[in-house]
Amino acid sequence: MIETIIMLKPKSQWREGKTKKDIIDELDKKLQIPGVVNGWTQPIINRINMLATGIRTDVGVKVYGQQLDTIAAVSEKVRKALEGTPGITDLYVEPVTGGKYLDITVRRADLARYGLNVDDVNQTVETALGGAPIGNTIEGRQRFSISVRLAQDYRNSVERIRRIPIMSASTGEVPLSAVADVKFTDGPPMITSDNAMLRGAVLFNVRGRDLGSTVQEAIKKMGQAQGILPQGYYLEWSGQYENLIRGQQTLLWIAPVVLVIIFFSLYFAFHSVREAFLSLITVPFALIGGAYMIYFWGVNLSVAVAVGFIALFGIAVETGIVMVIYLNDAMQQLVKQKGNSSETITREDLRTHVIYGAAKRLRPKLMTVCVSLFGLVPVLWANGVGTDVMQPIVLPMIGGVLTSSTHILLVTPLIFLMTKEYELRKHGKLEIHEVHH
Repeated sequence: MIETIIMLKPKSQWREGKTKKDIIDELDKKLQIPGVVNGWTQPIINRINMLATGIRTDVGVKVYGQQLDTIAAVSEKVRKALEGTPGITDLYVEPVTGGKYLDITVRRADLARYGLNVDDVNQTVETALGGAPIGNTIEGRQRFSISVRLAQDYRNSVERIRRIPIMSASTGEVPLSAVADVKFTDGPPMITSDNAMLRGAVLFNVRGRDLGSTVQEAIKKMGQAQGILPQGYYLEWSGQYENLIRGQQTLLWIAPVVLVIIFFSLYFAFHSVREAFLSLITVPFALIGGAYMIYFWGVNLSVAVAVGFIALFGIAVETGIVMVIYLNDAMQQLVKQKGNSSETITREDLRTHVIYGAAKRLRPKLMTVCVSLFGLVPVLWANGVGTDVMQPIVLPMIGGVLTSSTHILLVTPLIFLMTKEYELRKHGKLEIHEVHH
């Protein structure tokens, strides 16, 4: 594994129209080295992924089993099954075989013939190949250990290692090959285990597509592939996908709880289920604007986007409350003028006062929208630290505020008017809700 950290120049010095994705694509084309697969990531998230999951890319398929050779074969099948999936890049198999080891096996019968023991062979091999410490040197305040071993020319091949001399008290000098077998053997370059199980991994990054749908399609492909897993072996999806699953499970609880809290807050404000639903109906319209905004901006769905939608619900309902409050004020003024009876209130009176409540007090409603909007829009053009996280949160809020405010200014008064006409027709009077603001 070769790790290289690239420090980018400020964006003002980039070529015209270049984005980070363009830079990665261009670098990837220029840095194609045979036998090496590039994996483009950020330094900090790379460390976090490695510490949290043991996977140094966005997503990894962990392959568990008992034999490294079988794990390697299964990993290669997984790689072939995932090839060509849209969004998957930097796909490669973490090597679990292919390491080379110098294996020196002592023949004990020959040791006895020459009057040697295993320690004599081990000590000679350690000194000749690894080096034996013989002392220290002091240079100022620094100390360095001194080790001695055979020169490179005497240990650079298996034949030369076999000729390393071993001193015997009974027979004198004998070569290492006389008492041991020296050869290169295959083995794992690194042994990785999780929960006491040997583990291999197929690693890949996700670019140009959201993480959730990419992994879901990859899982579907794996399910359709035949003969990948032998008995006793199993797969586990890891990396940032683990965080995504945990985040989705948390959001499945948080989103309904937020809506329930908003509903009860509206109910306690209006003391009417109908009025509470009238304000809560702005949430779907806000959802539409937020969805279009992240679509046009090219942002993939993530936990940050979901958090932005939850914050948007609060802003949309807050703006809707202002409108409903002023519409109720207009109804109170109507009742003071003409009384609360269908005999004295006509449809034209209702229409006039609803327009009055919606249009004549436009300023506070627009101020509520603009304060939220003007505070969020600058984030779209920010390029400092943290903007990669802030923009996915802010985008649905901006789009949702635009559509929800349009709905509140145009549709909410119409629904309110229809509701009051129904009350007047059925009950012969209006339901007036005292709302303090």
